[in-house]
Amino acid sequence: MLKEILIQVTKEETKVAVLEKRRLVEVYLERSFQMRLAGNIYKGRIENVLPGMQAAFVNIGLERNAFLYVEDVHTVPGKHESLPIQNLLREGEEILVQVVKEPFGTKGARVTTQLTLPGRYVVLLPDLVCIGISRRITSERERDRLKGLADEVRIPGSGLIVRTVAEGVSRDELAEDVAALHDLWKRTKEKTARYSAPALLYQDLELVSWVLRDLVGEEIDRLVVNSSETYDRILELLGSDAQSFRRKVQLMESDLWEEYGIDQEVTRALRPKVWLRSGGYLVIDETEALTVIDVNTGKYTGSKNFADTVFRTNLEAIPEIVRQVRLRNLGGIIVVDFIDMEVAEHRAEILRRLEDELKRDKTRTYVLGLTHLGLVEMTRKKVRPSLSSLLERLCPYCEGKGRVLSEETVGLKTCQDLREFSKTSIAPAVLVEVNPGVAAFLIGGGGSHLRALEQEIGKQIIVKGSEASHLEDVQMRPLHSQEEIATLAAPVRPTQVLNLKIEEAHSSHPSNGIARVQGFVIDVDEGGAQVGKSVYVEILKVFRTYAKARILNIPGTRDPSCDE
Repeated sequence: MLKEILIQVTKEETKVAVLEKRRLVEVYLERSFQMRLAGNIYKGRIENVLPGMQAAFVNIGLERNAFLYVEDVHTVPGKHESLPIQNLLREGEEILVQVVKEPFGTKGARVTTQLTLPGRYVVLLPDLVCIGISRRITSERERDRLKGLADEVRIPGSGLIVRTVAEGVSRDELAEDVAALHDLWKRTKEKTARYSAPALLYQDLELVSWVLRDLVGEEIDRLVVNSSETYDRILELLGSDAQSFRRKVQLMESDLWEEYGIDQEVTRALRPKVWLRSGGYLVIDETEALTVIDVNTGKYTGSKNFADTVFRTNLEAIPEIVRQVRLRNLGGIIVVDFIDMEVAEHRAEILRRLEDELKRDKTRTYVLGLTHLGLVEMTRKKVRPSLSSLLERLCPYCEGKGRVLSEETVGLKTCQDLREFSKTSIAPAVLVEVNPGVAAFLIGGGGSHLRALEQEIGKQIIVKGSEASHLEDVQMRPLHSQEEIATLAAPVRPTQVLNLKIEEAHSSHPSNGIARVQGFVIDVDEGGAQVGKSVYVEILKVFRTYAKARILNIPGTRDPSCDE
């Protein structure tokens, strides 16, 4: 499988894209004003111990205190596993912690006292004596070889986890990696005596170095970078021992994300709906508690029977589901709602295919089974924020609901506000500025609703529709000056010639176009074909809530009827 890594470096940020068969599967971002925290080791101070939550809050010098759960407190095996957190920690105590999950939203970082230092081939466990081998190394013979080598090269009193990329490496390569990590740990420990809490003792690699350590392997066919400076640094970091991979590193001084269409892919990854080739689609709903992925047949009708159509849609959805999970960096609980399958063999095959596809994902994921309703529950380790939380923020209008009040609802509330307004104001008129959709509701067909409302409250109501107004935004103010009332009521007059932009086609008569002057509607005959263009018009008649106009062919200007 063709696998590529693109590294786009600018002054403000570094962006990394991982492609498989030229399709985007993973995105990593590092911005100059946002420091990555996962992997960092701090000397922290216990601020609060909460027995009811079996957790503690640790001050590590960030805006919010970090969260330390009792299961993440390192203990001596066989002695303290059952102790409650109040017996393990006390307020004011200084401890070493490592960030395992970045802060997100209102939550602080999650930390552990079980420290690890990752290297190229192994992960050093400074305080835990054990040897572990990556589950992705499946050969029992190779696992035994690596376990023996790791036991030989490890530093007494510490442990090692052998990483997948170590498959096939020599004893000397493992020993060199372990020695470098041990020296790094000694320097980190020395800092603990020099600094008081809170203090940063060890900072994990910046993004480019992290990519070389954690993503680059023999399966990578090409690594492309746009910066000559970064290109030189990558070759330096690879060193002379990685001659075979050095040939795969290429410098391409251009906008890689534009050239490969990455920006469009990222934009699509922020949308809830994902179309499948067959016409089926996924709906991905990311919430704070969990992520739900719904599979739908959509336009796909199949050719045999309903059971076959459902099975084929579910099968087709699996690679895209895994791709979207990786691309969006979804973590925590993920529930996949496959289309209900009556055939037991189909359900078993779907589960097997899903587990096989997830083997491509470096992030640890557990599939917990398939229910009779077609629901698959799985968990994925959550270390970094999701793509959505990195690039987007909650809508300040709907506050994350994804919905706003309808034009009718806002219009009805405005009517009630006008009734209340009329009881306290002596002004003869009132100006109401709203979204055009709400304005249309308030005015009603032919101005009937507006006339009835004016008669009810005993005041003249001037409604102005503004595209700049949010759907739920209503501005209301009293009008006392007759001159101002007259100007606002009809800002145009018959025979007047204006240069106006046709904003949209008329909803009832699409051949006509709609323009606006200070929010006042101008109905332009035969203006529907000129939407988005500026034309000269003559005002023909002025009515209570709108004016009629016709397009003019002014000498020296282009006849709009000639436009394509």
